[in-house]
Amino acid sequence: MSNLIDFVHQNTARDLTEMDFFKSGDTVAVSYRIIEGSKERIQIFRGDVIQIKGTGTSKTFTVRKISHGVGVERIFPFNSPAIASVKNLKKGNVRRARLYYLRELTGKSARIREKQFSKKLDASLKGKSRKMTWNWEDKVYK
Repeated sequence: MSNLIDFVHQNTARDLTEMDFFKSGDTVAVSYRIIEGSKERIQIFRGDVIQIKGTGTSKTFTVRKISHGVGVERIFPFNSPAIASVKNLKKGNVRRARLYYLRELTGKSARIREKQFSKKLDASLKGKSRKMTWNWEDKVYK
């Protein structure tokens, strides 16, 4: 029985290499197909990832956005054929895997700090070949 379930999971699994890597706290734009009668269109859902749960073919992620002052959450399966693409727009600097506390926050307090690289040149190597060093900086996006 277990072999049969594993066989179904392997055959229905989707290649996830075309998706950008993202984790909880990142801002993503999910392009998904909507079929209305005989017409098909792509709609973009842009928001923050508040959780990733599950394993294998049942793995899902939840995206939350504020639309006209109302919080809207949508759960997307990773293996859904309706998802056209997922683009990671901003990397969030969070310390939790599940960001349920964002549901209670409104306005500026509901923002997530952005994780950003900055290039700084090492001043001690003046006149010599300078090497690039990467430092983390916390930045709040608007």
